[in-house]
Parts: sequence; structure tokens; C-alpha cells
Amino acid sequence: MAAVVALFVITLAVFSGTVAADPDMLQDVCVADLTSGVKVNGFSCKDATNITATDFFFDGLAKPGLTNNSMGSLVTGANVQKIPGLNTLGVSLSRIDYAPGGLNPPHTHPRATEMVFVLEGELDVGFITTSNTLISKSIKKGEIFVFPKGLVHFQKNNGEVPAAVISAFNSQLPGTQSIAVSLFAASPPVPNNVLTKAFQVGTKEVEKIKSRLAPKK
Repeated sequence: MAAVVALFVITLAVFSGTVAADPDMLQDVCVADLTSGVKVNGFSCKDATNITATDFFFDGLAKPGLTNNSMGSLVTGANVQKIPGLNTLGVSLSRIDYAPGGLNPPHTHPRATEMVFVLEGELDVGFITTSNTLISKSIKKGEIFVFPKGLVHFQKNNGEVPAAVISAFNSQLPGTQSIAVSLFAASPPVPNNVLTKAFQVGTKEVEKIKSRLAPKK
């Protein structure tokens, strides 16, 4: 019996280590040195004598962001690139603002699960499993919805007033990969014959989408 318990504990420890979004920290703090040329899995640490409270502070989520763009939404990140003190801590936040009818288009976070808390308004949200099942729900102020790590998901404000959420991630830098932009605005571009075959459309349609999603110069 003791051997079984020991094996269970070891297995649980190994499994827990493999599913963690970010590696565990090995010191009290490791404030990111964003100017360092040293490349590691994360950021190298500032000299501890140069750490200040500013490294752990950010006020960028206090006010609504401008949503006057083609999607009618704006994501304001509060990750390690904005808060160097998050380095090695395995957490971050974002604020997402939506105009009436605004959409945070289908995308994934390759390094984190996301949890959204509705600040204002109502949203239709959902994610798609690897078996192509849509899990969706309408959520309103004070409610929470979770998007599992790596799965395609979206949020849409179908109301007549602005909406906003706070998103929490179990990674200091979760990464965001927009499905449409990744496929139609990559550099160098994804070949047209790949996109026409994948989406079962003609070259003209592909070129039209590419022109609309191309980065503004």
C-alpha cells in the first residue's frame, strides 16, 4: 500500500510539473531586464539593487481603450512586457474593451488558459474543442467564463452599449495568435494555393482578404 501511495505522489508531482503554464521561480523576484540581449525561456533578471516599486506597477487597465477600429475592440495587455516584475511569476492580465457590436475575433493563447470577468455590458463568448464542438454562452456584468489553453475562442458584444472585461492568464506572456491575421497577413505570406484549397475559395477571394488584413503602413 505504501508503495502505491508513493507511486501516486510521484506521478502527481510529475504530471503537475508538465501541465504548469510557466516554469516555477527559483528566487523571490526576477524582474525582467527588457534591454538585455541574453535570450532565455523568459527574460533575464535585473540586478537586485536596481529593482523599484515601478517594476511591479501598471495603471494601463484603469481606463477604457479606444475601440474605433475595424473590429470594434481593443486589448490592453498587462504582461511581463508592461510589468517587468511579473517575470517568472506565471500570471498576467488584460483589459478588453468592445464597442457596440465589437468583436474580439477568433484567436488562441498558446501558453495559457484565460478567464474573463465582465466589468460592463453583455457578451456572447465561446471556444471550439478539437472535435469541432462549440461551447458558447452569453455572459453579463459580474460573470466569469473560461477559455482552455490553446483552443480557438472569441468574444462578441451584441449589445447596444460598450462592454469590457478583465482577462486573467496563468502565464506572464500568454501570446496571442489571431486565426485570420496569422493565415492571411503572415510575412512572408502563406501561399495562395494553400489558402484556396484549405478554405475552398478562389484566388480573388484570398487576395481580397489579404488586402484587408495587411498591416497599415
